[in-house]
Amino acid sequence: MAEEPNKLDITDEMIAERRGGSGKMPSDMPGWMASTIVNIDKINKIIGNIVCWITIPLIFAMVYEVLARKLFNAPTMWAYDMSRFMYGALFMLGAGYALSKGVHIRADFLYRNFKTKTQGLIDFWLYLLFYFPGLIVFLYMTTGFVQESITRSERGMDTAWMPLMWPIKACLWIGILFLLVQGVSEILKSYWASTKGKWPGDEE
Repeated sequence: MAEEPNKLDITDEMIAERRGGSGKMPSDMPGWMASTIVNIDKINKIIGNIVCWITIPLIFAMVYEVLARKLFNAPTMWAYDMSRFMYGALFMLGAGYALSKGVHIRADFLYRNFKTKTQGLIDFWLYLLFYFPGLIVFLYMTTGFVQESITRSERGMDTAWMPLMWPIKACLWIGILFLLVQGVSEILKSYWASTKGKWPGDEE
Protein backbone atom coordinates (compact mmCIF):
# COMPACT_ATOMS: atom_id res chain seq x y z
CA MET A 1 0.00 0.00 0.00
CA ALA A 2 1.46 3.35 -1.02
CA GLU A 3 2.27 5.77 1.73
CA GLU A 4 0.42 9.06 1.86
CA PRO A 5 2.59 11.98 0.84
CA ASN A 6 3.72 14.17 3.69
CA LYS A 7 1.40 17.08 4.35
CA LEU A 8 2.86 20.30 3.04
CA ASP A 9 3.81 22.65 5.86
CA ILE A 10 2.68 26.13 4.84
CA THR A 11 2.93 27.69 8.28
CA ASP A 12 5.42 30.33 7.17
CA GLU A 13 3.35 31.15 4.10
CA MET A 14 0.26 31.61 6.28
CA ILE A 15 2.20 33.93 8.59
CA ALA A 16 3.21 36.01 5.58
CA GLU A 17 -0.28 36.01 4.10
CA ARG A 18 -2.03 37.22 7.24
CA ARG A 19 0.31 40.21 7.32
CA GLY A 20 -0.90 41.48 3.96
CA GLY A 21 -3.60 43.72 5.46
CA SER A 22 -5.64 43.27 2.30
CA GLY A 23 -8.74 41.93 4.03
CA LYS A 24 -11.55 43.86 5.64
CA MET A 25 -10.50 45.75 8.74
CA PRO A 26 -12.23 44.82 12.03
CA SER A 27 -15.46 46.69 12.69
CA ASP A 28 -14.28 47.72 16.16
CA MET A 29 -11.00 49.19 14.90
CA PRO A 30 -10.82 53.01 15.14
CA GLY A 31 -11.46 54.63 11.77
CA TRP A 32 -8.15 56.49 11.68
CA MET A 33 -6.23 53.25 12.30
CA ALA A 34 -8.13 51.26 9.69
CA SER A 35 -7.79 53.98 7.04
CA THR A 36 -4.07 54.40 7.78
CA ILE A 37 -3.39 50.66 7.36
CA VAL A 38 -5.52 50.32 4.22
CA ASN A 39 -4.21 53.47 2.52
CA ILE A 40 -0.53 52.76 3.24
CA ASP A 41 -0.85 49.16 2.04
CA LYS A 42 -2.72 50.35 -1.05
CA ILE A 43 -0.04 52.95 -1.87
CA ASN A 44 2.79 50.45 -1.53
CA LYS A 45 0.84 47.94 -3.63
CA ILE A 46 0.61 50.51 -6.42
CA ILE A 47 4.32 51.24 -6.05
CA GLY A 48 5.10 47.51 -6.16
CA ASN A 49 3.03 47.07 -9.31
CA ILE A 50 4.91 49.92 -10.99
CA VAL A 51 8.38 48.89 -9.82
CA CYS A 52 7.96 45.31 -11.07
CA TRP A 53 8.12 46.64 -14.64
CA ILE A 54 11.84 47.27 -14.09
CA THR A 55 12.19 43.53 -14.66
CA ILE A 56 11.55 43.98 -18.39
CA PRO A 57 14.47 46.33 -19.22
CA LEU A 58 16.61 44.28 -16.82
CA ILE A 59 15.94 41.11 -18.82
CA PHE A 60 16.38 42.97 -22.11
CA ALA A 61 19.80 44.31 -21.04
CA MET A 62 21.00 40.83 -20.04
CA VAL A 63 19.71 39.13 -23.19
CA TYR A 64 21.19 41.83 -25.42
CA GLU A 65 24.56 41.57 -23.69
CA VAL A 66 24.69 37.78 -24.05
CA LEU A 67 23.72 37.89 -27.73
CA ALA A 68 26.14 40.71 -28.52
CA ARG A 69 28.97 38.97 -26.71
CA LYS A 70 28.42 35.40 -27.92
CA LEU A 71 27.17 35.94 -31.47
CA PHE A 72 28.94 39.12 -32.56
CA ASN A 73 31.91 39.27 -30.17
CA ALA A 74 30.83 42.82 -29.31
CA PRO A 75 30.23 43.10 -25.56
CA THR A 76 28.66 46.33 -24.35
CA MET A 77 30.10 48.74 -21.81
CA TRP A 78 26.73 49.52 -20.25
CA ALA A 79 24.93 46.19 -19.71
CA TYR A 80 26.71 45.22 -16.49
CA ASP A 81 26.16 48.61 -14.86
CA MET A 82 22.55 48.84 -16.01
CA SER A 83 21.76 45.36 -14.76
CA ARG A 84 23.10 45.96 -11.26
CA PHE A 85 21.49 49.42 -11.10
CA MET A 86 18.09 48.13 -12.21
CA TYR A 87 18.28 45.15 -9.87
CA GLY A 88 19.22 47.46 -7.00
CA ALA A 89 16.33 49.80 -7.86
CA LEU A 90 13.93 46.85 -8.09
CA PHE A 91 15.10 45.54 -4.72
CA MET A 92 14.97 48.84 -2.84
CA LEU A 93 11.90 50.47 -4.38
CA GLY A 94 9.89 47.27 -3.90
CA ALA A 95 11.00 46.72 -0.30
CA GLY A 96 8.01 48.53 1.20
CA TYR A 97 5.57 46.42 -0.81
CA ALA A 98 7.44 43.25 0.17
CA LEU A 99 7.15 44.26 3.82
CA SER A 100 3.41 44.80 3.45
CA LYS A 101 3.13 41.20 2.23
CA GLY A 102 5.33 39.85 5.02
CA VAL A 103 7.78 38.20 2.65
CA HIS A 104 11.03 39.61 4.01
CA ILE A 105 13.35 36.94 5.36
CA ARG A 106 12.71 36.20 9.03
CA ALA A 107 13.38 33.35 11.47
CA ASP A 108 9.90 31.93 12.16
CA PHE A 109 10.85 28.57 13.64
CA LEU A 110 9.92 29.81 17.13
CA TYR A 111 7.67 32.74 16.24
CA ARG A 112 5.25 30.55 14.27
CA ASN A 113 4.25 28.66 17.45
CA PHE A 114 3.49 31.75 19.51
CA LYS A 115 -0.04 32.97 20.16
CA THR A 116 -1.20 35.86 18.01
CA LYS A 117 -1.01 38.28 20.95
CA THR A 118 2.58 37.25 21.60
CA GLN A 119 3.48 37.62 17.91
CA GLY A 120 1.93 41.07 17.83
CA LEU A 121 3.73 42.11 21.01
CA ILE A 122 7.10 40.93 19.69
CA ASP A 123 6.59 42.69 16.35
CA PHE A 124 5.38 45.90 17.98
CA TRP A 125 8.43 46.31 20.21
CA LEU A 126 10.88 45.22 17.52
CA TYR A 127 9.47 47.85 15.16
CA LEU A 128 9.54 50.48 17.88
CA LEU A 129 13.00 49.76 19.33
CA PHE A 130 14.98 48.60 16.28
CA TYR A 131 13.17 49.04 12.96
CA PHE A 132 12.33 52.74 13.06
CA PRO A 133 15.51 53.95 14.83
CA GLY A 134 17.67 51.89 12.47
CA LEU A 135 15.95 53.13 9.33
CA ILE A 136 15.96 56.75 10.51
CA VAL A 137 19.73 56.59 11.03
CA PHE A 138 20.09 54.85 7.66
CA LEU A 139 17.99 57.56 5.99
CA TYR A 140 20.09 60.31 7.58
CA MET A 141 23.34 58.74 6.41
CA THR A 142 21.99 58.03 2.93
CA THR A 143 20.86 61.64 2.57
CA GLY A 144 24.48 62.73 2.91
CA PHE A 145 25.65 60.11 0.41
CA VAL A 146 23.09 61.22 -2.19
CA GLN A 147 23.82 64.92 -1.72
CA GLU A 148 27.56 64.35 -2.03
CA SER A 149 27.08 62.15 -5.09
CA ILE A 150 25.03 64.83 -6.84
CA THR A 151 27.41 67.64 -5.88
CA ARG A 152 30.49 65.77 -7.10
CA SER A 153 28.79 64.23 -10.14
CA GLU A 154 30.12 60.94 -8.78
CA ARG A 155 30.73 58.21 -11.31
CA GLY A 156 31.31 54.50 -10.96
CA MET A 157 35.02 53.83 -11.29
CA ASP A 158 34.97 50.04 -11.54
CA THR A 159 33.83 49.82 -15.19
CA ALA A 160 34.76 51.52 -18.45
CA TRP A 161 31.29 53.08 -18.84
CA MET A 162 31.67 55.05 -15.58
CA PRO A 163 27.94 55.81 -15.04
CA LEU A 164 26.63 58.52 -12.72
CA MET A 165 26.01 57.06 -9.27
CA TRP A 166 23.43 59.43 -7.81
CA PRO A 167 20.37 57.83 -9.50
CA ILE A 168 20.89 54.47 -7.83
CA LYS A 169 21.79 56.10 -4.52
CA ALA A 170 18.59 58.14 -4.78
CA CYS A 171 16.66 54.87 -5.24
CA LEU A 172 18.17 53.67 -1.97
CA TRP A 173 16.99 56.85 -0.22
CA ILE A 174 13.48 56.58 -1.69
CA GLY A 175 13.30 52.89 -0.80
CA ILE A 176 14.06 53.69 2.84
CA LEU A 177 11.21 56.22 2.83
CA PHE A 178 8.83 53.54 1.49
CA LEU A 179 9.97 51.18 4.25
CA LEU A 180 9.41 53.82 6.93
CA VAL A 181 5.91 54.56 5.66
CA GLN A 182 5.03 50.86 5.47
CA GLY A 183 6.44 50.45 8.97
CA VAL A 184 3.66 52.70 10.27
CA SER A 185 1.08 50.28 8.88
CA GLU A 186 2.96 47.28 10.28
CA ILE A 187 3.30 48.67 13.78
CA LEU A 188 -0.43 49.45 13.85
CA LYS A 189 -1.20 45.89 12.75
CA SER A 190 1.13 44.57 15.43
CA TYR A 191 -0.45 46.76 18.10
CA TRP A 192 -3.91 45.51 17.14
CA ALA A 193 -2.77 41.88 17.19
CA SER A 194 -1.10 42.33 20.58
CA THR A 195 -4.27 43.75 22.15
CA LYS A 196 -7.04 41.88 20.31
CA GLY A 197 -5.37 38.54 19.60
CA LYS A 198 -6.16 38.73 15.87
CA TRP A 199 -4.36 40.23 12.91
CA PRO A 200 -6.32 42.92 11.06
CA GLY A 201 -7.39 41.69 7.66
CA ASP A 202 -8.00 38.11 8.81
CA GLU A 203 -11.29 36.66 7.71
CA GLU A 204 -14.12 37.11 10.18
